[in-house]
Amino acid sequence: MTATTTPGHGPLSGVRVVELAGIGPGPFAAMLLADLGADVVRVDRPGGPGLGVAPEHDITNRNKRSVLVDLKAPDGPARVLDLVERADILIEGNRPGVTERLGVGPEACHARNPKLVYGRMTGWGQDGPLADRAGHDIAYIALTGTLGMIGSPGEPPPAPANLLGDYAGGSLYLVVGVLAALHHARVTGTGQVVDAAIVDGTAHLSAMIHGMLAAGGWQDRRAANLLDGGCPYYGTYETADGKHMAVGALEPRFYDEFVRLLGLADFADARRDRTRWGELREAVAARFRSRTRDEWTVVFEGTDACVAPVLSLREAPKHPHLAARGTFTEHGGITQPAPAPRFSETPTSVRGGPALPGADTSDVARDWDIPLLADVVEDSGRGTPRHVLENPQ
Repeated sequence: MTATTTPGHGPLSGVRVVELAGIGPGPFAAMLLADLGADVVRVDRPGGPGLGVAPEHDITNRNKRSVLVDLKAPDGPARVLDLVERADILIEGNRPGVTERLGVGPEACHARNPKLVYGRMTGWGQDGPLADRAGHDIAYIALTGTLGMIGSPGEPPPAPANLLGDYAGGSLYLVVGVLAALHHARVTGTGQVVDAAIVDGTAHLSAMIHGMLAAGGWQDRRAANLLDGGCPYYGTYETADGKHMAVGALEPRFYDEFVRLLGLADFADARRDRTRWGELREAVAARFRSRTRDEWTVVFEGTDACVAPVLSLREAPKHPHLAARGTFTEHGGITQPAPAPRFSETPTSVRGGPALPGADTSDVARDWDIPLLADVVEDSGRGTPRHVLENPQ
């Protein structure tokens, strides 16, 4: 069932994963498994998923291999089931019922491979009144209460990219789920379906906040609490050059260092006095506006005031700490986050760039012992397919 373990590829080396191509949280979850060493084969469809990102720049497909299969062709489902028979995990991100209609749903897959872990990534989940509805990250987190926690009162909540729902509440919970189910399958010989819904995962992320709410330690409104911008020593401030500094001086000794370095000794006792928080916020804001971000960075560098510059995506890889740790890496001319977390005995790495649709068909056919996959002929010059499966759509 599993491939031979390859030293240096990570702790999941030897685990085989089939990913039915999609966009967003599914590919990211599969990338994480691939970063950890799994042999991830992405089943791309002719024409692609329509994300709008050139395949050679889509780093969520790094460390993977790709084959082209038209699931609407007469023999498409059979070819996917051939892969499933040799896999440990399958990941799909379609609406409920779609893979069943295509002939590669859980029942069909488990008939070929009872040990298979079948991971399903959706926004609303496999059941419930909204299960068949379209949606995106912002709608999912809106219903869970998490979007309503963000931003300033009197203004609409800002869109926090798609990190909170798609990737934190979606991809990471899918990965945790399929790895837990894989452990169960290896112990018992029985696979199962993992229903990873973004609404479930995002709600779960707010567990601590719900506990604080029940205990009376959290107000159910924005910018009124310790961690949501309501506290003047936990938030962001604009600097003289229009950039920003992030402040997280929560504990007493960190706060003391913070006001000392800002030159606000008169506010040493304002930390616990909420009646002075408005005054404190204005004073802190005025001080930060007096110097540039880089000047303040020098002031707080090497201290325990818990203050950091807010960097852009292009600035972050150059920060001395992140550079020293290798938090970002470069592969194929693309600067990108390195695999995480880190392992002492089974280190991970970016082993290959984004898988181009269909480019690895011959190699997968050989390595997984599925000769029929080799019907896709690869162009020896570019490594991309010049003939796809029957009845492309």
